Amino acid sequence: MFKHLFSTMNEVLEEIQREYPSSAGEKKAELDEQLQVLKSMSDEFIEAWLQFEEKLGKFYGAVPIGTQTLHNELMELDVAGKQTAEFVKGQGYYKLYMYDQAIQEFEALIERQPDFLLARIYLAMGYLRKGEFGEAYRHFQFLLPLTNNTKMKAISYNAMGCIQVQNQNMEKAFEYFQKAYHTDPSCMEPLINLDES
Repeated sequence: MFKHLFSTMNEVLEEIQREYPSSAGEKKAELDEQLQVLKSMSDEFIEAWLQFEEKLGKFYGAVPIGTQTLHNELMELDVAGKQTAEFVKGQGYYKLYMYDQAIQEFEALIERQPDFLLARIYLAMGYLRKGEFGEAYRHFQFLLPLTNNTKMKAISYNAMGCIQVQNQNMEKAFEYFQKAYHTDPSCMEPLINLDES
């Protein structure tokens, strides 16, 4: 819905960038005015987006979703005979919101079985829930090229989008949310309440 508007804004900005170095006087003042209009529009969009995100975050904070829903979605994924005691223990800790202990179990498991992607996504989600966004992002990024599972890819893109929102990089967040939606529209429920961290 905003794609056309942002496309037009980008075109105008590119045109200004081309003309600005060689402009002077009245033309330069006109370009400065156009830049100011673009900046004002951008600021308004960001402010509206942040207000929307705040309301959405409060709503999801009031509704008991997130960890249990994600756990159920992850349980639908194939564990292909890798259900070790550590994996079950890690899942239990994750479900009980004991993320430090879950991370410890999944780290040990990943060290021995680096290709156990379900354990890696739980590990990444544990870091995400703890607010260790850099570590979470690294694991999601590592995971994406290794799986063909659409649900796992969509969860990863969605989480990376949430991390980008946390970093106030809305354009990149929107890109990841679009990828998540196109990969698997059923996985578009926000994974975390960003106000928690």
